[in-house]
Amino acid sequence: DDEANILDALRRSMSKFFDLDTALGGQEGLSAIREKGPYAVVVSDLRMPGMDGIQFLTNVMAHSADSVRVILSGQADLDAAMAAVNEGNIFRFLTKPINPSVLSKSLEACLEQHHLVTAEKELLEKTLSGSIKLLTEILALVNPTAFSKASRLKRYVHHIVKQLELQDIWKYELAAMLSQIGCVTLLPETLEKMYSGEPLAEDEQEAFDSHPAIGHQLLEKIPRLEIIADMIFRQQDPVGKDGSSELWGQSETVVGGQILKIALDFDQMVNQGIPAKSAIVTMRRSPHVYDTKIIGTLENFDVGEAEKKVIKVNLSGLRTYMILAQDVRTKTGLLLAGKGQEVTFTVLVRLRRFAKGVGVQEPITVLVPKYHKGKSDVEESNQEAMIQ
Repeated sequence: DDEANILDALRRSMSKFFDLDTALGGQEGLSAIREKGPYAVVVSDLRMPGMDGIQFLTNVMAHSADSVRVILSGQADLDAAMAAVNEGNIFRFLTKPINPSVLSKSLEACLEQHHLVTAEKELLEKTLSGSIKLLTEILALVNPTAFSKASRLKRYVHHIVKQLELQDIWKYELAAMLSQIGCVTLLPETLEKMYSGEPLAEDEQEAFDSHPAIGHQLLEKIPRLEIIADMIFRQQDPVGKDGSSELWGQSETVVGGQILKIALDFDQMVNQGIPAKSAIVTMRRSPHVYDTKIIGTLENFDVGEAEKKVIKVNLSGLRTYMILAQDVRTKTGLLLAGKGQEVTFTVLVRLRRFAKGVGVQEPITVLVPKYHKGKSDVEESNQEAMIQ
């Protein structure tokens, strides 16, 4: 609110029931959200100088989409109420003066709404993400080359989206995890040639080019994965003839597809031994193919994994928090797990099983987080018992 006495009165009457902050005007309110937020509920006056309540809550929606927004105003005209609801996505429109008990009940309803919104988001982010992780682990056993690449892509995409401050980071991460799912139809030899930079025969190239469409077809029927399926379908699309100006302002599927393309092509170059800085310079020379803003986020990405140390371990020393720094093969040359792939429980079981049979090439080079404490003795013992 722009009136300090009203803020003082609200603080006195509501602070015994709620943990709250107040702000004098829209700019101060946005600063509080950036510095102390996100908040479950944001309540604003409608008529304020400089930035009115509708503009303020529209900004709140952009910075904190899950916050439930409320207008508290002495101007109870219908036009203002409709504009507030339509433009600011308002949950409640309350009028001054308001009885403290009425305001308290309204805020309780807002908190319940926030709980419903965040509970659904948690279901999507954790339950769905967990299910997809299980799916990708199983597929990684079928085609380790493709899904070791997906593991690397997830780390690139996570970094890019955090740098760009995009909403719903889980969508982009899932798109990265599932971006290579269409590769299950390809021969392992084709993928190894592609990722190593060897030229493909015409039929091999056609098969590889079709994998985004196959991935899209596999995922589009799954509820809540339609957007992710569209991102995967667009992973080979250039930014467009008008360059970066054509990208921003479009749907998140278009942006997500371009993020995947940049992450994929950057990984391809780095994986072939091209230094990261040289890869970025090369990509910047093609503004009709790559968005320059997204490329810029890779300049501070640590390809060398500075926060991880490189060690060599025998299979008995391999742990589930490690990341493979090399392909792992049997003694006969069969690829079991690819470089860049996180060691999961199922990967560990697979390697141990093959070690008892045809044997596994050891030692294995891995990346280990410098400050990772590993599992407790009890957890290690239980895991070993399950593997046995």
